[in-house]
Amino acid sequence: MLLGQTAINFAANIVSAAFGLLNVIIFTRLFAPAEFGTYVLGAGFAAIASTFMTTWLRLPIMRKHARDDGTDIRGIIVPGLLLSSLLVPIAYVGTLLAGLASGPAFAAAGLALAIGIFETGQELLRARLQAFTVMKATIVRAVLITVLGVAFTILGRTGLVLLVSSALAYLLAALISTRIAWAGTKICYDREQLLGLAKAGIPLTLSLTLLAFSSLIDRFIIAHLIGSAEAGEFTAGADLVRQALIIPAVSAAAAFFPLSVQIYANQGHSAVRIHLEECLEFLFAIILPACVGFAIMSTPIANVVLGADFRSMAIAVMPIVSVAVIFQILSYQYLHISFLLSERNSFYLLNTGSALIVNVIVSYLLIQRMGAVGAAWGRLAAEIFSFCTALLLSRWAFPMPVPFGRVTRVLIATIVMAIVVRSLALALHLPDKDALAVLLPCGIGSYLALGWFLDIAKSRHRVRRGLMVMRNALARG
Repeated sequence: MLLGQTAINFAANIVSAAFGLLNVIIFTRLFAPAEFGTYVLGAGFAAIASTFMTTWLRLPIMRKHARDDGTDIRGIIVPGLLLSSLLVPIAYVGTLLAGLASGPAFAAAGLALAIGIFETGQELLRARLQAFTVMKATIVRAVLITVLGVAFTILGRTGLVLLVSSALAYLLAALISTRIAWAGTKICYDREQLLGLAKAGIPLTLSLTLLAFSSLIDRFIIAHLIGSAEAGEFTAGADLVRQALIIPAVSAAAAFFPLSVQIYANQGHSAVRIHLEECLEFLFAIILPACVGFAIMSTPIANVVLGADFRSMAIAVMPIVSVAVIFQILSYQYLHISFLLSERNSFYLLNTGSALIVNVIVSYLLIQRMGAVGAAWGRLAAEIFSFCTALLLSRWAFPMPVPFGRVTRVLIATIVMAIVVRSLALALHLPDKDALAVLLPCGIGSYLALGWFLDIAKSRHRVRRGLMVMRNALARG
């Protein structure tokens, strides 16, 4: 089930990432850095506001709706979502205080509401492991952001236009899964129950809001100290890394979290530890080679993908952000499962809040000295601190297993892959497009070969099982 759910989530997010990459290619060529900066600042604030508005509803979905025991809490989620929408005017004021003009601020507030509606529906579907429906909505949203973003340029090439088109894309995508996610819901307004959900969700809400703020604070500090154009240039490179590298991890974690809850509830401590060992190996086998490979090939990737005005900054920051992503994923897509299983909600807040403080202080100091590149080093320092803090806190929550033998095999395969790719890059001196065409297949091929040889994540068993399923399907056909 883990592999199947992850495969579907991964397929959806691969399509989403492909369109996200297409957005970067198109938008960094259509829009000037200052207008692109307005868009990324508005979209960033919308993500933060949406997280604050609706995360308190995610906790009961993850804990109760994911049990698969007949519990249906959608009736109380609907009035909760309506109450959350009352915070939109506050989001508008907050966006103004962040430095955006009135038009982009209004559009960002609307985008925050649209994201909240979409993600709440998606969370309901993930909790019931309806990954295929999640995939459809994710793909539709990705396509619409690109299509509408380009179409709306007839109204002007401004950040405001991109924010409006993105909000519309989220709303239309939410309609795709409305019937499956919400059909049969019996709305039940229970003031006491809503207050209980709000109180229980406060630590997680604050934690994830701080996490969203922490992941985006660098662009706001850059805009404040240097300007929105520099924020746009930095964000183009940093977000390219995050989109490409975090999506596979999130795809896997979308299966890890509900499965961990189910196994812990139904089979107990020992069974979930075995499951978590498998999760960590699977996650590490995905993220480590991807992040290391991206860091090595940052220059040709930036030169091929980004517009000319964005390339020099991206080449400087992408390798640093790639390493930071490793620690980010291990913290939030693995170690945070400990806090969910132990119901230590305050640990989310403690971990994320302390990391945010470190990020703000270090980034502010480094940006003043090094320019926008300092934000990347600040991000790396904050993610390492967050990982160490989460690991320590998990000792007091639900101790997470670390299978060193499995992790070591992944590390060996990644080191060999890095040597192969770097050696070829130094020896061939190819143009950027040709370098990607050669180095990517060589890197992937060398890692997969070592993965098979070392049997990383039970690759031999899974490949044989996949071939057997295909053979049986063909035989029946």
